[in-house]
Amino acid sequence: MEERLYDLIFILRPDTPESDIDKVISTLEHAAAEKGGKIDSVNKWGRKRMAYRVQKLREGYFVYMVIRSSHGEVVKELERRLKVSDPVIKYLTVRLDEELKRQDKLKRHRERRAARRPRKTVAPAAAMPGAEQTATPTA
Repeated sequence: MEERLYDLIFILRPDTPESDIDKVISTLEHAAAEKGGKIDSVNKWGRKRMAYRVQKLREGYFVYMVIRSSHGEVVKELERRLKVSDPVIKYLTVRLDEELKRQDKLKRHRERRAARRPRKTVAPAAAMPGAEQTATPTA
C-alpha cells in the first residue's frame, strides 16, 4: 500500500501549561508510532486569536503536525485521542497526497501541451517591417 501524507492541526485551550501541551504531542507521537505511522514535523504556532468563538474561547494554542502513514487507522486513532483529550478544543486532519498527485498530473499535462505547440520566434528589430524608416532626415 502506498504512503499517504496528512496535515493535522489542533487547538488547545489558551491557558494550557507548556508541560500539558508537550504531553499531548508526545501521546500523539506514541500513538502514531504504535499504528505504524511517522510524524515528520511538529510546529507549535503558539497562542493566537481565533476568527470566531469556540467553546466560549476567543484564543487558542495552535499545533501543526505532518504525518506519513500507509494505514488509515493511524488518523482514526489520533483523532480519537484528540477527541477525548480535555485541553483540545478543536482539530482538523487533511489528506494531502491526493492534492499533490492532482497538481503533478496538471503539471505534466501542461508540459505535454507546451511541447506540442510550435514556439514563436521573436524576429530581430532590423528584420521587422518599417524598421528602416524610423530614421528620417529633417530639412
